[in-house]
Amino acid sequence: MSEIKELQAVRKVCDQLKETLACDFVGLAIQNQAGPDVRWHYASGNLNDKYKRITVRFGKGVAGKIISSGTPMMITHFPQGIVGKVTDYPIMLAEKLVSTYAVPLFFNAVPKGVLLVGKREKYIFSAQEQEKVFKSSLELEQMLKEHIL
Repeated sequence: MSEIKELQAVRKVCDQLKETLACDFVGLAIQNQAGPDVRWHYASGNLNDKYKRITVRFGKGVAGKIISSGTPMMITHFPQGIVGKVTDYPIMLAEKLVSTYAVPLFFNAVPKGVLLVGKREKYIFSAQEQEKVFKSSLELEQMLKEHIL
């Protein structure tokens, strides 16, 4: 698949997820091929382009924590109940997100990416909504697997 078609396909999955869940934001982060840092590569519903400049260390922020643990994560009322400092969550701050649900994307059985959905209000994502995010993450894994080592 060409990079342009691939980007359109990624955008379509993210936009559909945003619409289906009636959430404010959907983002896709991928760990850099060289080094442990994680960058946000795509966003739908973003307030600005700050997400493009956000890089988090492995284990930091939503994306870094999910990639290091390989498990989904829900935040229902940011910044209450978070581990670490508020500044460790730059995507939450940049996009004014209050609640998020994020799942890891696996490539060669290793977590290397994150699909995040978010709302700018206090919210708990239901089991059905979590399942939709998971199914979208599987679609994205298939689309991106040739490009992620």
